Amino acid sequence: MAVIEHTVLQFSTSSSSSLSAKVHPLVIFNICDCYVRRPDQAERVIGTLLGSVLPDGTVDIRNSYAVPHNESADQVALDIDYHHNMLISQQKVNPKEVIVGWYSTGFGVTGGSALIHEFYSREAPNPVHLTVDTGFRNGEGTIKAYVSVNLSLGDRQLAAQFQEIPLDLRMVEAERVGYDILKTTMVDKLPTDLEGMEASMERLLALIDDVYKYVDNVVEGHVEPDNNIGRFLLDAVASLPKLSPTAFDKLVNDSLQDNLLLLYLSSITRTQLTLAEKLNTAAQVL
Repeated sequence: MAVIEHTVLQFSTSSSSSLSAKVHPLVIFNICDCYVRRPDQAERVIGTLLGSVLPDGTVDIRNSYAVPHNESADQVALDIDYHHNMLISQQKVNPKEVIVGWYSTGFGVTGGSALIHEFYSREAPNPVHLTVDTGFRNGEGTIKAYVSVNLSLGDRQLAAQFQEIPLDLRMVEAERVGYDILKTTMVDKLPTDLEGMEASMERLLALIDDVYKYVDNVVEGHVEPDNNIGRFLLDAVASLPKLSPTAFDKLVNDSLQDNLLLLYLSSITRTQLTLAEKLNTAAQVL
């Protein structure tokens, strides 16, 4: 009886399918700043991502630094000594942060990404590749995360494929205001604290209007109800404190006055430090 053998083209069955990443806004700001300060001949910037792996398996990306490099059509050269020195310096400040991957500016994965990813695979297990479109096409920043999946034919490994994973970019309202300014690429002036708060309130009112419309459409039967959205709205309403409108207004006003007082005190402190520095300089001259 003849035995027929089948050679199967397969992907490695790893945990990459359930892997996800969470990136902090500070990392995006740092990447964009490094791109602006890049050498004139450099087309893109690459660097190291630092963070940790959460108990649920999510890769928490909290910090980053750029790594000098040169690349051509078929090869990439990284400054490995600079990378290791920066890593040592970073871990002196945040010893719990480890290498979780690397980033590159531009739209999507390029030809040299596989070579760079191979290097970071020796630095960290299953590293994440983060791509940031610093061009902000149409006023939106395309930010994606990838992991490498091995493509094998039988027992022989052929290549590696970049597979996109879910990416969570959450930020508080103050960071959201800065991120919106960053996406515009050109602004006449930076908004003041009151203007930023006004923009946040307008966005909050717009979200509340959307919730009202959705609930009304569900009640009237125009939209199919979604249990996940209903539970989310229930948790949001249940988390609100039970306060009267008068007490709520007083709470908001007191918080606003406290923030304005902090701004006033910081401005006075900054002025006093400037005067002390000038007086110290004048005393040394005399």
